[in-house]
Amino acid sequence: MLELNHIQKYYNAGTVHEMCMFNDFSMKIAEGEFVSVVGSNGSGKTSLLNIICGSIPLDSGNICINGVDITHMPEYRRQRRIGRVYQNPAMGTCPSMTILENMSLADNKGKPFNLRRGTDKRRIDFYREQLRFLGLGLEDKLYVKVGVLSGGQRQAMALLMSTMTDIEFLILDEHTAALDPKTAETIMELTGKVVREKNLTTIMVTHNLRYAVEYGNRLVMMHQGQAILDEKGEAKAAIRIEDILDKFNEISIECGN
Repeated sequence: MLELNHIQKYYNAGTVHEMCMFNDFSMKIAEGEFVSVVGSNGSGKTSLLNIICGSIPLDSGNICINGVDITHMPEYRRQRRIGRVYQNPAMGTCPSMTILENMSLADNKGKPFNLRRGTDKRRIDFYREQLRFLGLGLEDKLYVKVGVLSGGQRQAMALLMSTMTDIEFLILDEHTAALDPKTAETIMELTGKVVREKNLTTIMVTHNLRYAVEYGNRLVMMHQGQAILDEKGEAKAAIRIEDILDKFNEISIECGN
């Protein structure tokens, strides 16, 4: 279980640009949940992910994973337990290295390399099987540099690489936003397949309301650092895109837009 307890986060504290993003915010995410997070720009979606991953520090409050306080754990150590796929496909892979080298890096995440070869040839067949799972023919391009691949192929690799080791949480940060509609559909289908087969607890931030409705078993809507909608199970399954749009319109009217 992931717990965020009484989170407090200010940006530009003590200046004329001070902004309170989270004020006594709490949330619990149970093991096996797939949470879709929606909200307008500035609502706290990405800040929430950055706090969980350790990219930005808290002002107060704490974060626990399965009862272990990770509030002050550095980002690189959290990455052993958390896999993250970013909006930009270039952020999840190394373009100047081959597919094989990228796979080897992901396979050895959190392990000491010491004085040995970076690529273990005994693992090549395993990498091919993992890539075959994507259905994109990448298993036959092991020695091709990742930089020449399409955005969709790189994002599929980033998704695979982030889940190769035994992580406890998968963080998806608008991971289809930079892709064309057809490729985005492919990546979302792969996402659902990976999450199901590996039984991953997942948090997905998305601006695509259809994906938020169709994927996952819990839906959270953020606004001004608060969860103004939080439905799971049957209640989540009953939500329609129109319901979320109505909520967006309600917020817009309240804000005077």
